[in-house]
Amino acid sequence: MKLSAELRAFQARLGHDFADPALLVRALTHSSLSSPTRPDNQRLEFLGDRVLGLTIAEALLRQDRGASEGQLAPRLNALVRGETCAEIARQIGLGEMLKLGRSEMMTGGRRKDALLGDAMEAVIAAVYLDGGFAAARAMILRLWGDRIAGAEAASFNPKTALQEWAQAQGMGLPRYHVAERSGPDHAPSFRIVVILDDARSAEASGAGTKRSIEQAAAQAMLDKIGVTQ
Repeated sequence: MKLSAELRAFQARLGHDFADPALLVRALTHSSLSSPTRPDNQRLEFLGDRVLGLTIAEALLRQDRGASEGQLAPRLNALVRGETCAEIARQIGLGEMLKLGRSEMMTGGRRKDALLGDAMEAVIAAVYLDGGFAAARAMILRLWGDRIAGAEAASFNPKTALQEWAQAQGMGLPRYHVAERSGPDHAPSFRIVVILDDARSAEASGAGTKRSIEQAAAQAMLDKIGVTQ
């Protein structure tokens, strides 16, 4: 199989030349375009998630040899979650390479976090199957490098911190309320209010996932009550 000029350029951004280009094409094929003769990337996504997790776990152990499991786990989660994979995908222009069915194209599939994150994991699996673990590991460490270095700060979870603070004060769990939702399904905006048992509230708004705006609202509440990381 001969790759197009666009896919060759994408291959260069990955830093891996495929011996079997069909693996790359499959990794970029969403289920909305799959057929008996055109397999999609779902099985590759399953494998890539495990390759990514192992590589990042190993990198974190090497980076901080004194960290406990309790310290390492949230750092790992922050680095392998779908939102982070989607950010990496945008960084290398993966969205423009996706092969989508008409319905996904019309609803902005190239910009959806879920599709981008899944495809990034599929690409990792494709590199692994084509070049072995060493090739996949090298690509992941190159693309995730700055994030691995800043993993400790990235692992801070405002929602978890606020929940722990509230429980320490004898309160129930903070409640999150979607006060407003706007924009298209592929690029929604939210205004979310978080409320404590004592009626104190804070809010955040912006484009992104509901989860990310809830995190921002939780951080706004932490700032309001004077709780720091």
